[in-house]
Amino acid sequence: MKQLTGSEIVIECLKEQGVDTVFGYPGGCILNIYDELYKHQGEIKHILTSHEQGAAHAADGYARATGKVGVCMATSGPGATNLVTGIATAYMDSVPVVAITANVGVTLLGKDSFQEVDIAGVVMPITKHSFIVKNVHELADTIRRAFIIAKTGRPGPVLVDITKDVTANVADFESMTPPEIPRITKTIEEETVERVVKLINKAKRPFILAGGGVVIADAEQELRALAEKIDAAVCDTLMGKGAIEGTAERYTGMIGMHGTKASNFGLAEADLLIVAGARFSDRVVGNASQFAHEAKIIHIDVDQAEINKNVEVDEYIIGDARVILKDLLDRVEESKKPEWMAEIQSLKSKYPMTYDKGILTGPQVIEKIYELTNGDATVVTEVGQHQMWAAQFYQYKKPHQLLTSGGLGTMGYGLGASLGAKLARPDETVVNIAGDGCFRMNMNEIATAARYNIPIIQVVINNHVLGMVRQWQTLFYDKRYSNTILNDSVDFVKLSEAMGAEAYRATTIEEFETAFRKAQQAGRPVVIDCIINEDDKVWPMVAPGKPIETCFSAEDLEK
Repeated sequence: MKQLTGSEIVIECLKEQGVDTVFGYPGGCILNIYDELYKHQGEIKHILTSHEQGAAHAADGYARATGKVGVCMATSGPGATNLVTGIATAYMDSVPVVAITANVGVTLLGKDSFQEVDIAGVVMPITKHSFIVKNVHELADTIRRAFIIAKTGRPGPVLVDITKDVTANVADFESMTPPEIPRITKTIEEETVERVVKLINKAKRPFILAGGGVVIADAEQELRALAEKIDAAVCDTLMGKGAIEGTAERYTGMIGMHGTKASNFGLAEADLLIVAGARFSDRVVGNASQFAHEAKIIHIDVDQAEINKNVEVDEYIIGDARVILKDLLDRVEESKKPEWMAEIQSLKSKYPMTYDKGILTGPQVIEKIYELTNGDATVVTEVGQHQMWAAQFYQYKKPHQLLTSGGLGTMGYGLGASLGAKLARPDETVVNIAGDGCFRMNMNEIATAARYNIPIIQVVINNHVLGMVRQWQTLFYDKRYSNTILNDSVDFVKLSEAMGAEAYRATTIEEFETAFRKAQQAGRPVVIDCIINEDDKVWPMVAPGKPIETCFSAEDLEK
């Protein structure tokens, strides 16, 4: 047992948890912790981002890429509130992040002191738990609890706010080994599993929907094996990318608002739908009352709160997806369904994903990235049309390969997240795909990439408009383009070079390929500005609130 200051306790607790990288931005109230970080810079690397939001997204990207808890730090007041969007992003996508903030001293709390904000209260609805530590003797246990909560069950963010006096006060400290976090199995009921097995064995046209929970649980092998054993078609959500290989014969593509016709039409024909680790988001199900209306629905999820929240299901099993899928795999009967598989292949052949190859387009850029990286890149995205194209046209091989803001849809997420991902996976190619609207939001993090020489490849799909919003305005608002045109004089190449990156502009696929090959060899951050048509659209599409089997493409509108 030794006596340490609160700041020393914070660092020792981070070391206990195996934290090797922290993202943040210092300020007055957190100076004691940053002073201690300085003394331990050989053990914990701190990345100073250009903005606190970038730090939160970087911690999120690091967590998604590693499966470990990401850590970010900020000072009181505006420093802490600048983390909020990143915390909410992690919460919606079940990403384990611990955010450490410092507040004014205990005697100044509640007095509207300089840079005082009740950040623990602010983030209460968007964290698994939030703490404010006012007693140094409670600090170590609180930080340890934060990491356990972030990792247990359905992962998510936790905030620990520490008053400045606590960072200076002294308490006894004894090192502890973090406990193993068990998979959730106590909620799995034998009778329910038996009923589910019977439903699966009876099915003639089974479909499996893989969600983000399969990725989080690393349950891809069990899911793929179950699909093979029962001869099921498989689709995925945006967050479930990589749960099944994008080239798999039984894979029909993404489902939902911008899902493939093969998935959306095929699901309408299924007599059984097994949903693993998905929450039936409105963008996935469309009209919830008509979703998979011909099928019995089995829902597998670690979170009881998701059951029957958006869609009524016939059976559900609560618990860890990997454990449950392994149990089902061991119990179900092996069967072949050649007629069903032939129907699925017919849908895939009849409704392929196509685009105009005569000009530079978003899908063409994504396919070229896939080709030049052999499908092995870590792909990060912002939010919008480019995000959907990245989901549709890059064929993911494995989980944790696509890092994107699904639930919150955070423009400005990807660049910070790509920095975290590249630091987590230094030997992999990390590509952030952005629209020009998203890139404007947090492009200051290019300066961070240049300062630390983090060799990400930033691809901007630049149509000089807010593309997805414009698409809605075209289809549903009689082409009233209210505040969505970005056709100004901003030059992303010059801006990126000014921040220390290498940069190129591409107007043809040949120019893009040349630039991307240079980026792969550059060993430094590179930005590629790809100029595409302002009216490129994401197809297929389901109108909001409509059944997913009403999805349509451009050619359907011309009939």
